[in-house]
Amino acid sequence: MALLPLPAGSGPEGDPYRSGNWSYDPEPNEVAARAAAWRSRQNLTPAADDRTRRILLLVDEQRDFCLPEGALYVGGRSGHGAVEDTNRIVRFIYRNLANLTEIASSLDSHTPQQIFFSSFWVDASGRQLDSYREVFASEVEAGEAVPNPALAGWFGDGSHDWLRRQALDYCRRLEATGKYRLYLWPPHCFLGSEGHALVGAVQEARLFFSYARGAKTPILIKGMNPLTEFYSVLTPEVPVRHDGEKLDERNETLIDRLLEADALIVAGQAASHCVRYTVDDLLDEMKARKVPASRLHVLADCMSAVAVPDPARPGEFLADFTPEVEASLKRWREAGVHVAGSEDDASDWG
Repeated sequence: MALLPLPAGSGPEGDPYRSGNWSYDPEPNEVAARAAAWRSRQNLTPAADDRTRRILLLVDEQRDFCLPEGALYVGGRSGHGAVEDTNRIVRFIYRNLANLTEIASSLDSHTPQQIFFSSFWVDASGRQLDSYREVFASEVEAGEAVPNPALAGWFGDGSHDWLRRQALDYCRRLEATGKYRLYLWPPHCFLGSEGHALVGAVQEARLFFSYARGAKTPILIKGMNPLTEFYSVLTPEVPVRHDGEKLDERNETLIDRLLEADALIVAGQAASHCVRYTVDDLLDEMKARKVPASRLHVLADCMSAVAVPDPARPGEFLADFTPEVEASLKRWREAGVHVAGSEDDASDWG
């Protein structure tokens, strides 16, 4: 079916779907009533009857990433990135209600003491390390970056030596991949926090879609293991501990379901990290299973890079991962991925 008109929003002029509103929490019964009326008006059929299955995978569309009040707002270089991305995502959903079979949403999900948070680390004097910095294996080996001794009792044999060996091995394994080194982020997406929740505009759009088409809208939890990063929705960055025991594992069930779709569409935050590694993992799996890369569609205008302004130097950034995104988009196009946009009609994808 061709693109549908946009349903009316209830937000203010300029932000009708409340993409920039931290506190917006749509009321499900009200959304269901509007969706039922829209289903009748647009003659929408149940998603289960779709002959062509298209899955939209939304990566980490959470308040902490997508709104300026968030703990790790992905503003991009413009400072407006994720808010504008969210607005485009929800418009894409509404206009392609009849063309999508399922919307799956991942949630980055953390607890306070994880290896990628500064609270996990101290320096040689016992002072907590700062966020927005890398930790090198050489620093761990030299004792310049040390796992917090107070945490040792929770891991392995309960000794600080075990935790130090694990941290060193983890950094070495990361560096050996050539992808990146361990990076320390500020606290974000804590379970139970407001920042962990989906942005209200996205929550409303997925509910509207589910009610209008009787469709699945699964939530995918990732990132809870304290000893490994989980940028990709599909797999941990390091799956094995230093002593050979399993640290975490790939989500094989999810991989199978995504790659069985006729078209898989990816959007979300951040383009430089969780979207990037998810797409890379999907491409590796597609190549291994001889699935054409053309089945994968990336909404390039619905994701932004992490670019953290430096408050001490206007116009400069503490961290800017925009070049990594630009390189990834080029590489994906060359691999056969369809780099698309939010205004596109998805009816002929797949």
